[in-house]
Amino acid sequence: MLKKSSLAIFAIAMLLFVIPSAYSIDNSKVRYYSVIEVTETSLNLALTSLENQDFESTKNFIEFGSTHFSKNLEKLRNVDASLTDEVHISLLDLQTRQLNPENLSTVSSEITRIVEIFEAIPEDEEYNPNVTVALLIIVDEQYAIFESEGSEFSYQIAVGFMERANQIFYSGTDYNERQKVELQSFFNDMFEMVKNKDPYASIASTNIWVQRDLLGTDVVGTIGTDSSSFYIVIKELYAELMIELDNGDYKKAEQLGIEAYLENFEYLEPEIEVADAELLYQLEWDMREELRTMIKNYEDPDVIKSFLVDSIIPRLDTAEAKVADLRASGVVIAEVFANKETKPMGSASEGQKAEVRDEIDFIREQLMATEIFYELGDTQAAYASARTAYLDSYEYVEIPLRAIAPDFTFEVEYQFATLRNQINDGAPIEDISTTIISLERSLDESERLVSGTGTIAPMIAFISSFSIIFREGLEAVLILGAIITYLEASRNHKFKKYVHYGIGLAIGATAVTWVIASYIIEISGANRELIEAIAALSATAVLFYVSFWILNKIEHKRWMEFVKAKVFQASAAGGTSVFIMLSFFTVYREGFETVLFYQAMFSFAKYMEFYVGLGFILGIVSLLGIYFGFRKLGKRLPLRALFGLTMGIGAYLSIAFLGNAIREFQVLDFIPYTSMLGTIPRLDINVATMTGIYPTLETTVGQIILLAVYLVASLYVLVLRPKRQKALASMRKSRAQVDEQQTN
Repeated sequence: MLKKSSLAIFAIAMLLFVIPSAYSIDNSKVRYYSVIEVTETSLNLALTSLENQDFESTKNFIEFGSTHFSKNLEKLRNVDASLTDEVHISLLDLQTRQLNPENLSTVSSEITRIVEIFEAIPEDEEYNPNVTVALLIIVDEQYAIFESEGSEFSYQIAVGFMERANQIFYSGTDYNERQKVELQSFFNDMFEMVKNKDPYASIASTNIWVQRDLLGTDVVGTIGTDSSSFYIVIKELYAELMIELDNGDYKKAEQLGIEAYLENFEYLEPEIEVADAELLYQLEWDMREELRTMIKNYEDPDVIKSFLVDSIIPRLDTAEAKVADLRASGVVIAEVFANKETKPMGSASEGQKAEVRDEIDFIREQLMATEIFYELGDTQAAYASARTAYLDSYEYVEIPLRAIAPDFTFEVEYQFATLRNQINDGAPIEDISTTIISLERSLDESERLVSGTGTIAPMIAFISSFSIIFREGLEAVLILGAIITYLEASRNHKFKKYVHYGIGLAIGATAVTWVIASYIIEISGANRELIEAIAALSATAVLFYVSFWILNKIEHKRWMEFVKAKVFQASAAGGTSVFIMLSFFTVYREGFETVLFYQAMFSFAKYMEFYVGLGFILGIVSLLGIYFGFRKLGKRLPLRALFGLTMGIGAYLSIAFLGNAIREFQVLDFIPYTSMLGTIPRLDINVATMTGIYPTLETTVGQIILLAVYLVASLYVLVLRPKRQKALASMRKSRAQVDEQQTN
């Protein structure tokens, strides 16, 4: 426990004293303000204990603050020698005083005097994040001691310093709204955990993330920082591992190996990557894969120990030496990371893309197992599955992903850590499910970033977008064209402008509908995925209905009868409002459907918005061309071909939307998930979202059923019904001829 504590403290300490240099903050003042705050907080806690006549705690608080102040004397004197010496002498005198009811007032006055000296120091809010981190370092350190040794005084320190850190954060820290919300959540959670005396591991994990958020970076390691403690602890863990191997406890040995890598080595990765990326990858492979495989296979202890002594440990020594040389040359690692160019999305090799897809499929299975095990009450198996998902698989995804999106990679690492902590803490199953759903989303995003959009998916996005606007606009264009043509032929030119008014109103109403729909989705928060899934399902239903509507009017004669009926109704009713309403509803009905379809498409066509927009624009241009041909050239349009094409496109889109909707409901745990990997092709994530084809039983069955309905209906409308009508017509003709002969 103490090893973990010291590492967590070290990680936070690096953030406190290292990161500021990357942002041109005066390190000497960081230390000055931090030491002053730690000492002042200790004295304020001493005052509270003194008022309660808890003299033992008062003495301990005074000693704690005095010791911390004394350890930093030289650096404090570099900033303000006079104040430092005055406070130092006062603290020494205070420590020698006897504490009893008789001199309570005297001691209280002396403590108050020192605190007032501190309070007179001009405050600089620029350093508040660093000061807050200094206090949280103490929280971490003392809480670890409390848990391991049962020290009530250490717990009092942890609670007191947590309260003070909370006060400073809320009193004056300059963060944007997103950071404030996130940090407030972190602070509240950690404060509750400390007060509830939760396990140290969960508090330490949250503590580290708070520090990184406070300082605005996730980079650790830079010039002047001694990270040798990490190397030392890793070697100590490996020494214990070798002892456990000799004892025949391979399970314990595996746990020690995981702790060395997951809880320690990962803090060294950024600096080693800067010093020698190839060495980092070799160490990662040796520590994460080779060593664990040897232990899992119960290989001879001497073979495993030889691998540690002859391979891993020498490479660790080499890495430490190279990092030290790098720092000695004046390289600031934080600045290297800040200025490091990221690779473009999709820049990974084809081999890496295929590997990422395979690993993500495995991770999904492990996450599913995690949730099942946890729901059954087997937390040990749930934790093992969650750990395997990250350690055995996502680490491979990280290799190409980190070069493309380092910040996002860190966010996913945090999600995995959150899941493990929730399992350890016995969180409600609802929290576990929520975290797993978030991880599912992140896995999709990881695959998108590594794979890129490619060529096929953008092409499908373009064609689908073009088809939607073309299909939706075609009916409106033909009806409006027929109305305008009729008005011109009947010399009712005065009504034409009212048709245009209706069109303008409908376009405006469609735009408002789009804005409202986008806003609802945007503010839906945690329910966004559910709303998008419902939108996709609704789009499927509407496309299904419209496709059959078109199918019934695919013959030119039927269509012209439909158009003539519309025009006749408007002409018979007369009045300007009739033409406004006719054109308005003709356009807005299609506009409303278009909003629904494009909202569904945009939720799946991530990073392909340009192609969706291009398809929309070219679709509009094509519709204008059709309108021009219909109006100016008097051409008879090939309606059968056009409607047949749009019907087929509508059927395809509805099948794709259905597949995506079912998959969304699967992610949200509303529909079961039955894998068919190996039976159904595993498509690239972007192609899958544009086709709705996923290797699951539920999505496949749903799409096959819908496809079958389309095929049967098309067969009936296009083949069987015409044959039947032709046969009936032939029978009527024969009967008419017989009747005529009988009459004659």
